[in-house]
Amino acid sequence: MGIPRRHRAAVVALLAAALAAGPLTPAATPATASVPPSGTASTSASGAAAFLPADDGAQIVRETRVDDRTLDLEIDSPALGRRATVRVLLPTGWAGQPGRTWPTLWLLHGCCEPADYRAWTQFTDVEEFTADKETMVVMPSGGAAGMYSAWWNFGLSTKPDWETFHVTETRQLLERNYRAGTRRSVAGLSIGGFGAMHYAFRHPELFGAAASYSGMLNTLSFGVPALIKTILVREGIWNWTALWGEELLTNKLWRSHNPYDNIEPLRGKALYVSSGNGQPSDLAPQESADALEPAALGTSKQFVEKLRANGVAVTDDFYGKGTHDWPYWERALHRSWPTLAEGLGL
Repeated sequence: MGIPRRHRAAVVALLAAALAAGPLTPAATPATASVPPSGTASTSASGAAAFLPADDGAQIVRETRVDDRTLDLEIDSPALGRRATVRVLLPTGWAGQPGRTWPTLWLLHGCCEPADYRAWTQFTDVEEFTADKETMVVMPSGGAAGMYSAWWNFGLSTKPDWETFHVTETRQLLERNYRAGTRRSVAGLSIGGFGAMHYAFRHPELFGAAASYSGMLNTLSFGVPALIKTILVREGIWNWTALWGEELLTNKLWRSHNPYDNIEPLRGKALYVSSGNGQPSDLAPQESADALEPAALGTSKQFVEKLRANGVAVTDDFYGKGTHDWPYWERALHRSWPTLAEGLGL
């Protein structure tokens, strides 16, 4: 299917930006060395885990205490076929209330982020912001470009299955070993914004609220499949069809993962969608205009319009000037807190 002449320049600009862009943020500093944890679970001197496993055998193999509230959990994941790390911010009163369970706020990072599971604590004030809030904060690795999804792999394998790693394995491990409760909200930025709405509609029984900051919320919108493919190739995944196939030949599979095509399960949830227009502002004046934020804005507006056309309530914040960067996402976390708190029962 050819690209109309009037759209070709826009597509070329999008693809060029995706190929040329470096990481959004600098690489994170190494994690602190592991020390004995202060919680109820522990690791043995040999490194063998003494934690209750998930149903499929996923196991915490190392707990590293970064500070009084911050834990890094290394998980051996059957869903991924390898190990991955989840950063957890414990509620301030967690240790002193051993009989209590806690709601969980899940924060998802964007693609191509070297800081990975450390990103939210490295680039925002999330630790300070949540210090007085009665919630556990869960910040899992999502891979370089994992897309918060089980991969299709031509029907031969679902690995890596980031969706199961997050909503089943990590969730069960936190519930069984760290007193995570059953009230949950999920938020994310960029591809993580897609991930937040993706998890909310595919697992409506798990999440009471979802927030997307600069998310790609219509993956089949004009130019977006090409952008996703380009990002995958940039991350070394040359056979991009391993994700969901080709959008025309496997259209049903693409639609099954597309928030825009699955709004009904979101009815009754607290929803928040925000994005800028790609132009720099006083919040980050050193930035230059970018092509990713306008793409996010376009798909976010399409998603919000479809929600409202079908009577699904949503709070939006299309704030005008703003680029695809952390100062805006930190502010979005603050602004969306009432929505997220509603899902957490706070």
